[in-house]
Amino acid sequence: MAASVPHRRSLLTAVAIVVVLMGGVAKATPAHAYPLMPPGLQGPVAVTKVVDGDTIWVNNNGKRQKVRMIGIDTPETVNPRKPVQCFALEASVQAQAILGGQSVYLETDPSQDVVDKYGRTLAYVWTSSGRLFNLDMIADGYAHEYTYYVPYRYQQDFKAAQSDARAQERGLWSPTGCPA
Repeated sequence: MAASVPHRRSLLTAVAIVVVLMGGVAKATPAHAYPLMPPGLQGPVAVTKVVDGDTIWVNNNGKRQKVRMIGIDTPETVNPRKPVQCFALEASVQAQAILGGQSVYLETDPSQDVVDKYGRTLAYVWTSSGRLFNLDMIADGYAHEYTYYVPYRYQQDFKAAQSDARAQERGLWSPTGCPA
């Protein structure tokens, strides 16, 4: 038996609402395959402090370790030489919401130094659910892709995520976000 016109409209309206809501909460990721969490990572390590969108402190087997994330750069909140930059607070809040108090896994990259000139460990940060946090920050518009001298393992993924975030006007790429 065919559904009545009002019932059909209600059903279509409900489906449209669900589609819109799902689009609003779907994880922003590039159109190509998402990288899988590789075996043999350091961790789990406890995040003890989120400094900003691209730097955290972890407890790694009883040792405090400052980690700078490979391949991303977020606007500055704590640089004493610069004012707080546009979208810096949003990036820091996002990092805190996802990483604060959580256990994560660290992946180093043989193409990069182990530590930077400030003594921070350089690493990719994987969440316990298998998400590459560095990539998600770019895909969601909280960070820029950042190459420091030489290409790194996930560079193409990060660049694709940035292109997609920019095209979709997410986060700092929003027309109402940061001035160019």
